Amino acid sequence: MALLPGFPRSLLDGPRSARLAHFRSYTVAHPLLVEAKEKLTAAIWDSEPNSIIFVVGPTGVGKTTLRIRTEQILTDELRADLEQDRERIAVVSVEAMAPESGNFSWRDLFKRLLQRLDEPLIEYKRDLRTELAPLPSSTRPSPTAAQYRYGVEQALQFRRPVAVMIDEAQHLAKIASGRRLLDQLDVIKSLASQTRTVHVLFGTYDLLAFRNLNGQLSRRSIDIHFSRYQAEIAEQRQAFVNVVRSFARQLPLPALPDLASDWQFLYERSLGCVGVLKQWLARSLSAALRSGESALTHQNLESHALSVSQVEKILSEVSEGEFQLKDGDDARSRLREKLGLPSREKSGKPRDSARREDSLKPHAHRRPGERRPVRDVIGPLETLHAAGL
Repeated sequence: MALLPGFPRSLLDGPRSARLAHFRSYTVAHPLLVEAKEKLTAAIWDSEPNSIIFVVGPTGVGKTTLRIRTEQILTDELRADLEQDRERIAVVSVEAMAPESGNFSWRDLFKRLLQRLDEPLIEYKRDLRTELAPLPSSTRPSPTAAQYRYGVEQALQFRRPVAVMIDEAQHLAKIASGRRLLDQLDVIKSLASQTRTVHVLFGTYDLLAFRNLNGQLSRRSIDIHFSRYQAEIAEQRQAFVNVVRSFARQLPLPALPDLASDWQFLYERSLGCVGVLKQWLARSLSAALRSGESALTHQNLESHALSVSQVEKILSEVSEGEFQLKDGDDARSRLREKLGLPSREKSGKPRDSARREDSLKPHAHRRPGERRPVRDVIGPLETLHAAGL
């Protein structure tokens, strides 16, 4: 059955910029996005107000889309309160900028937070706990990071958002060699405690360096893994194909492409990350519109895809991050042993119980000197050594 376009047909008569803008603004509510959104929303509402939530996932999986969708949900749920209390805001979001000098700038982050909070007189901030407020002066030095931080604390207590969201939070780890990662995250932890506001850190798997730096942080933190689609899982494979079909319907071209028939190539160069896929299709669409093509061809897609070496690099980082987040049976067994609890086999039986059952099984009686059944090595010894056996 042919796909019907999901865009207004009048777009075909519009300028190229409008057609490209339509596709770039389109987002699909795919299952992994919905699942991550529900987990994040529940974590914000249900956790202690001084908690830190880590949202980690591959590059290009859609973490920014997740953040925007969550902001919309929180704003809708607080709409009645916001209409009565005009001073309050639902959520404040900021992007942690990569440092130019190699050291992350807290001063820059605090200043951006004040801007997002619509705070007045940002350049005149002073820590009133230790300083007197001077009169405005053109020769007055700019506020320090500590003064900006005090302004952020006061603004958050006044505005009372339910969450502070920091995108690209892996940049917090870019620090001088003499500074510890724990010192970096202690700033966020103390800010969350002083303001009684949940802080959500969005980032790639590099953000995992902050996990479990100490027991106090582990107790107050929540992990949410926004994963990519796994092709080896049938349900997720079908969901990815459905995402491909949804994007195909939104490509404002006279002929809708049958991208679903080419899903394996699309998965190969996007690794199952919807954000990577969308950016790739947007580049291909832009080229097709410039050349006046009526459809998106495989050749067009191939010429704008990530190279194999690029995909392999991303895959190595993703695989390492996915492994770090995996709590397998071995990890649980080690934990139980450290706690003095009996380790459990995959079947759910304690290992000690399994050993007792094995000891009670009847064994065949052998005559004295009779060997137990084993497999003997056959072949010249030199041949076996050469084969690595």
